[in-house]
Amino acid sequence: MESANQDINLNSPNKGLLADAMTDVPVDNAARGAAPEGLTLAEEEELRAELAKVEEEIGTLRQVLAAKERHCGELKRKLGLTPLDGLKQNLSKSWHDVQVSNAYVKTSEKLGEWNDKVTQSDLYVSASSTLEDWNEKLTQSEAYKKTQETLSQAGQKTSAALSNVGSVISRKLGDMRAHSISHSLSSYSIRHSISMPAMRNSATFKSFEDRVGTIKSRVVGSRENSTDSLHSPSGAGDKPPQDNAPF
Repeated sequence: MESANQDINLNSPNKGLLADAMTDVPVDNAARGAAPEGLTLAEEEELRAELAKVEEEIGTLRQVLAAKERHCGELKRKLGLTPLDGLKQNLSKSWHDVQVSNAYVKTSEKLGEWNDKVTQSDLYVSASSTLEDWNEKLTQSEAYKKTQETLSQAGQKTSAALSNVGSVISRKLGDMRAHSISHSLSSYSIRHSISMPAMRNSATFKSFEDRVGTIKSRVVGSRENSTDSLHSPSGAGDKPPQDNAPF
């Protein structure tokens, strides 16, 4: 299979085989028709041969272009370029070509000249002065000042009202939060007071109380014994004297 990037050589020795084969086929002059007016048969043959050669070159160039396009597509695919990237690049190049074209440059220059002429014309200057006078008269009129003051007062009142609404909402939220906290504490105390008697009456709690009482009595008893031993005289004086004398 022929590679996509293989160039087709226009100077290849096999380039004219098809045209030569076609020209070698005998053609009936009667079937071809009479020669155009003003041309001899030799001139007609020469023009037909040149036409066949040009058509062959066109076909060869189309094959070369198709091979180049396939090779270009493979290179773009390897580089990760998408058709959208190619479209953006083509649009950028087209816009650049338009900007550097003579028609665009001339049009820009013409528009600049027209702008200068319009802005420097007496009509434009007069219209600008008239508009400035109207603007100055409008801003200095009593109606404009009253309207501006009214809008300013309305804005201040609106800001104060919004501020009051915000304060009320914040206070309400604080009250709701405090109420929810107090409700939670009260419910917890109620649950605690309800659960304590039941826990004290349980067998586990009674067994635990018995064990604690036993340990406490042992500890108290050991402390009392140690106190008595400290206050009593030590040695054999606690026992009665023995009389070893014989009867």
